[in-house]
Amino acid sequence: MTQENSPAATPPAADPNAPVVNPQAIYIKDCSFEAPNGPFVPGAQGNPSVSLNIGTRTTALAQDMHEIVLQVNLEAKLGDKTVWLLELQQAGAFMIRNLSANDLAQVVNIMAPNYLMAYARATVSELVTKGGFQPFLLPLVTFEALHARAAAQQAAQQQANTSVN
Repeated sequence: MTQENSPAATPPAADPNAPVVNPQAIYIKDCSFEAPNGPFVPGAQGNPSVSLNIGTRTTALAQDMHEIVLQVNLEAKLGDKTVWLLELQQAGAFMIRNLSANDLAQVVNIMAPNYLMAYARATVSELVTKGGFQPFLLPLVTFEALHARAAAQQAAQQQANTSVN
């Protein structure tokens, strides 16, 4: 029995003007973990308090290719003693084309960081555990709110600059 391809079964050609967002590579750009005393902090009792700072940056690598870096900085302290420090730059190269400026901003400030966060969460947990500590799970982050706040601050700055001139 032979199969014949009918013209109706042929997939349509892809639209060259269709929006494209595809991760090309996910990687650790930079990473540092420090535990000055290992898991033994002299005179320390209880659970450490952990401060978290997260940021992103975008770099154009080539036409339609963007590197998005999710920067995660963590510091665990008991009182005034540092238990551990972790700095991670989780990065991704993304093929992004045929998007409006607004849609591009949404991808690089919201969608890509959300995508990278899963990788960062796994790396942080593994490093802290390998340092001899209980796993630390990064909390959920609302990149939508961070993007909205940054846009509002930028608009306020532009309005202030216009008022001064």
